Amino acid sequence: MKKALEKFQTFWLEDLSFVVLLLMLFLVVFITPVIMDNSKEGILLYNTILLSVFFSGIFSTRNKWMMLISGSLFMIHCILRLVRFSDNPFSFYVLENVIAILNTIVFITINVRLLFRDDSVNMYRIIGGVNVYLLLALMGALAFEIINAVTGVSIAGPITLTGSDQDYVHFIYFSLVSLTTVGFGDIHPVSVETKMLSVFLSMLGILFPAVIIAKLVGLSANSSKKID
Repeated sequence: MKKALEKFQTFWLEDLSFVVLLLMLFLVVFITPVIMDNSKEGILLYNTILLSVFFSGIFSTRNKWMMLISGSLFMIHCILRLVRFSDNPFSFYVLENVIAILNTIVFITINVRLLFRDDSVNMYRIIGGVNVYLLLALMGALAFEIINAVTGVSIAGPITLTGSDQDYVHFIYFSLVSLTTVGFGDIHPVSVETKMLSVFLSMLGILFPAVIIAKLVGLSANSSKKID
């Protein structure tokens, strides 16, 4: 069992793991919203893949503290999800999403450290940068869910918010629109909280690619100098 876990961790510490994570995030961000909008089974698929993404984060670092924090948040997240989906009157929807955001922040930190662990610059590292970008979009969607659950007002447009996981379809769309600064205008922020969050995401969407590209170019230059 120990050897199996070590092999599993070794895989998630390799560059190839960026590709697998990209596929998982692509499903969470782009595919599951479509399925959720057309089938009730989409909610189960969304939760399964989301938890799988966070589970992989536990093994994406050798730092014991990061593993402990990531593992603890994952366990709490799983318990809260099971409580909500089981046959009982209790639900911790807001706390659940807060834990998910904290887990996403930890996972972003782990991925950034993994991305820049040495001077190597290749296709996999570029994919790693895309993964962090998609994680930012996911974090934005979860934050919009919390705002809507707490205040009852978040975004408006030709949509109907139900206060359930189904709303993720609209929140991830608006998060991506804000992050990429596309701004179609079909859905717009209503409350001050969502306005500030959407502006913050837009700022991240502009600065993040520039910083990542500059960092990768710098690493590439350092690597070339060492070879010379």
